[in-house]
Order: sequence, then structure tokens, then C-alpha cells
Amino acid sequence: MIDFLKKYKAFFIGLIVIPIFYLLKATGVIILPEDRKLSIIPYLIFWGLVIALPFHFFNYSKKVKKTIIKVLSLLLLLFITIGIDSIMDLPDNPITLFLIAGFWIGFVFVLVPSFIKKYWKLILIIYGPLLLYFLYLRLFSGDLEAYLKIKEDFPFVIFFLPIPFLFLVWVFEQWKWVQNLKAEKSRTELSLLRAQINPHFFFNTLNNLYALTIKNSNQAPDVILKLSDMMRYTIYEGEKEIVKLGDEIEYLNNYIELHKIRYKKTVDISFKHHIDTSLSIAPLLFIILLENAFKHGIETLTENAFIHINLYEDTDFIYFKIENNFDPKEISEVKGIGLTNLKRRLALIYPKKNELTVKKTKNTYKTTLKISKHA
Repeated sequence: MIDFLKKYKAFFIGLIVIPIFYLLKATGVIILPEDRKLSIIPYLIFWGLVIALPFHFFNYSKKVKKTIIKVLSLLLLLFITIGIDSIMDLPDNPITLFLIAGFWIGFVFVLVPSFIKKYWKLILIIYGPLLLYFLYLRLFSGDLEAYLKIKEDFPFVIFFLPIPFLFLVWVFEQWKWVQNLKAEKSRTELSLLRAQINPHFFFNTLNNLYALTIKNSNQAPDVILKLSDMMRYTIYEGEKEIVKLGDEIEYLNNYIELHKIRYKKTVDISFKHHIDTSLSIAPLLFIILLENAFKHGIETLTENAFIHINLYEDTDFIYFKIENNFDPKEISEVKGIGLTNLKRRLALIYPKKNELTVKKTKNTYKTTLKISKHA
């Protein structure tokens, strides 16, 4: 409780606005309605925050001294305006109205200048005619009694009606800004995650290619071609939002074929894909699971190694299932970034429209990735 009071003590300081209001009422500077006491609550809250927030953000306020000086100057202008208006005792003094309007426009301009610069035409279109109409009624429609009669029949609350509208416009601007910021953050994060796709495969393949060229192996040209296709796909297609499933299948086949060239041992690798290859999907999702199957499966076994892959679809989902065996004695306890990377990408690209399950038995992994076709 004490920590709470210390943290938010500034807002308790803001309660000083209550005696200030009644002091101003007692001196005749302001008039508080006796029959509608609840109507002053929004004013108390506003001025309470005006007093409390500078204390609450004191450390931050030291960085924005110029802004605070401007706000305090505007507040001083407001208090002087109210004081002079109360002394003059002139109903709906046009000069007072313009000074108060200047205060609010200046207040908003100091806090959110971009909003005023962007919507000054809209503000002028809304308030210009209203102010001209007020001046006509107040100064040119007749004497003061006639004006007060018109005001009684037609309250000038209409002047305040655009304020909620402009506030909603500002709220929408902030919401749009936050959404754009989130989208930009997601795009940036996706770029970083794509960049993290394990490059060790390319280095290993280049080493194998080097060995093949030394031996003058007939496989070397085929390896160069497949490696070139994979690098092109990773660099260019990997940066796209979506790719055709047929291109992704070709990429996986090239990866499998290059690995087959590496191994001297017999490896059972099957890749079934009964699926519409024109379907679209985010690139480079399946490769992480395939990499893991090789790294934690085939490379740990000396014989009887297998990887069985099945890519298929139903009405609503695309399924990528991969099963491989491994040597339990050779599995490292250190976890790589591959699966973490994949889960984060799925959360960004297919939020709540994907499911990744990994089932481990004594010597096999069964992994299933399920992605909505309607993302």
C-alpha cells in the first residue's frame, strides 16, 4: 500500500484542485452550478490531471522543458482571461471566447502539433462558420437582451459538439499509428527471422562440392545447379510474403538431393506430396523441420536411417508431416534456434491459424505442421 501511495502520490496532489475550485467560487471568479453538481466532475478530473501529471512525469518533464513552459504560458493566459472576464461581468464576451479558443488550439498544438498541421482545414471548416454565426448573433443581431433571448432558445452547446468528433479523429490517428508500428515491427522481425535460417547447410554443401571437384566427379555440375537454385530461392523468393507451394516443394527436393550426395551410407528418404501445387504459403517454413530431421536424425545414425515426409491438404488446412529416427545416445541437449524461429514466424504470419506438434518416442520424432489455407 505504501509503495502504491509513493508511486501515485502525484495524483493525490492533484486533489488540491477541489479546494481551489471552491476558493475561486467564493471569490466570484467562477460560478459552479448548485443544481448540477455532478457536471463539474469532468472539469475537476481535467484540472486535477493538469496539476498531477507534471509531478508524476517529473523526470521526463526535465527533458521537455520548452514544452512545459509553453503549456504553463497558455495556462497563465487562460487564468488571466477568466479573471478579466469575471471583472468585466459581460455575458459571452467575444474577446473572452476568442482567447479561450486560442488557449485550446494552442494547448493541442503544443502537445500534438502534427494533428493541428494535418487537420487545420477541417478544424477551420467546422469552427469558422460557428464563430462567425456567434459574432453575428452577439454583435449584429440586435441588443444584448435580444441575443440572450436567442441564446435561451438556441443554446450554444453546439460550439462544443465538434470537440468529441475531433477527439475521435485523434484517437483513430493514434490507433492507426499503433497498428502501423506493430505491422512494421512484425515485418522487421520476420526479416531478421528469415536471416537466421541456418546457413550451415550452404557451407557444408560448398565443402562437399569442393571435394567433388577435386575428384572430378560427374556429380559436381548437378550439385552446382541445385545449390544455385536453392540460393536463388532463399535470397529472392524467401523475401516474398507468399510463394507457390510447387516452388517450395522443388526447394525441398533440391535440399534432399544435395544431402543424398553427401552420404556414403544407405538412407531411406521418401517425400510424398499429394496437394494442389498452386496453393500459396509463406516461404521457408518446412525447411526448418527438414533440417532438424537430417541434423538430429540421419547424421546421428550409421545404418537404417530414414526420413518420411508427407505433404497433403484437406478442405481447410495444409499438413506437413515428417517422421525420422535417431540415435538416443547421440542427441545433444543444447537446443538450436530453428524451432523457436519457426514458432515465432508462424505466430507472426498465421496467428491462431497454425498448429505445430512434435511427438518423440524412444528413437523417433514425428512432427506435424498444420496451416490454415484461409489465412
